[in-house]
Amino acid sequence: MSRITVVGSSNTDMVVKTPRFPQPGETLLGGEFFLFAGGKGANQAVAAARLGGQVRFVARVGDDVFGRQAVEGFEREGIDCSFVSSDPKLASGTALITVNGEGENTIVVASGANAALGVESITELDLGEDEYVLTQLETPLETVRELAQRIHRLILNPAPATQLPDELLDGLFMITPNETETQLLTGVRVTDESSAARAAELLRSKGVRHVIITMGAAGAFYAGPDESFTTPAPHVTAVDTTAAGDVFNGALVVALGRDKDMREAIAFAVRAASVAVTRMGAQDSAPRLGDLEQITSAPPRR
Repeated sequence: MSRITVVGSSNTDMVVKTPRFPQPGETLLGGEFFLFAGGKGANQAVAAARLGGQVRFVARVGDDVFGRQAVEGFEREGIDCSFVSSDPKLASGTALITVNGEGENTIVVASGANAALGVESITELDLGEDEYVLTQLETPLETVRELAQRIHRLILNPAPATQLPDELLDGLFMITPNETETQLLTGVRVTDESSAARAAELLRSKGVRHVIITMGAAGAFYAGPDESFTTPAPHVTAVDTTAAGDVFNGALVVALGRDKDMREAIAFAVRAASVAVTRMGAQDSAPRLGDLEQITSAPPRR
């Protein structure tokens, strides 16, 4: 399979479980507290590595205990950390996460060193024509723009949700928003396959070649040059949805790197995300290949 490069964020996640989310100004007594390795870039890199990908990670961490622990964790997963740099001034990124009784979450991120992952961090990368590069939006947009100009097979997971300039989207290989991100990018509220199709075509009209809209328990909708379809998600009991999208993206790029067709790749990614939501944590929830055997996916619908 081709090498995978993930460019993105590394965070330490501080998670509190609570029956419900607090209202503004309200203090709740929460339940269990967890400390997890996270960050969208790191989550996706770990997910891809655990599923057999040959992964190189480009990131910036602080010169602190969280940063050192993060790099040690990446190396244990077999990830190439040659391009993970340490910032002498900024702290490592952190995220404060609340998980309610239904497994839904709210997240507040303090970017720290992630905000210093500038264009210079990717200028010395040797990127092959057949190499997939996966990135997100927890690092500077200028770096994402540079990747979009340089990389033929760039997959952009546009999270956290934000508006993007049309010139970044024009010619982009693939974008993988969830429903919230899709609405911000297109103005279309995704509630079903029909609305997902409308939103996807708007993104394709801006020059994106492949669009995958992830829809949680409803699966994922794909629109590309030759076909469109929905891949349903298997029924599971969600415990924590924190990194489901990251696991989806990591699994997707592994399958594409193995030359799977789009239907096979998305089905593989949906299965991986379905396993992840049954577990607590971000990177801790990322499955290995053997874990996917417990989940079977229905065939895609046209």
